[in-house]
Amino acid sequence: MNLHTCLLCLGSNLDGATRLSAARKALLSYFPGIRFSQEMVTEAIGTGFLSPFHNQVARLTTPLPAEEVRAILKGIEQTQGRLPEDKANGIVKLDIDLLVYDEVVLKPKDLEREFVIRGMEELAYNPPYEGGRGM
Repeated sequence: MNLHTCLLCLGSNLDGATRLSAARKALLSYFPGIRFSQEMVTEAIGTGFLSPFHNQVARLTTPLPAEEVRAILKGIEQTQGRLPEDKANGIVKLDIDLLVYDEVVLKPKDLEREFVIRGMEELAYNPPYEGGRGM
């Protein structure tokens, strides 16, 4: 069985601590060996978003392809009430992004964010900077 390494970023600006706790439980049910950095509270990046955000980084290994991992993440977001129109109102109930899948950096700008850098350091994760983009 071929295992793939994934780096995730979790965020919420509406009842963040509760939503990240629920997200961690859900992620553990799908990926039992997942490891999480400490939760961090940050100001919103960009304009129009409510602050503060609760953020966290996670690292996991899975036999699943990237598309299935993304589908699981989107399902967890939906169980926390995420709606497409929320972002336009500055609300992020729960966002779980797949930042890196094996050697493919999917969201390079996110890897530059301070809370992601701190989370990667905590998890002893060194992201690949070479390799393809997009999936």
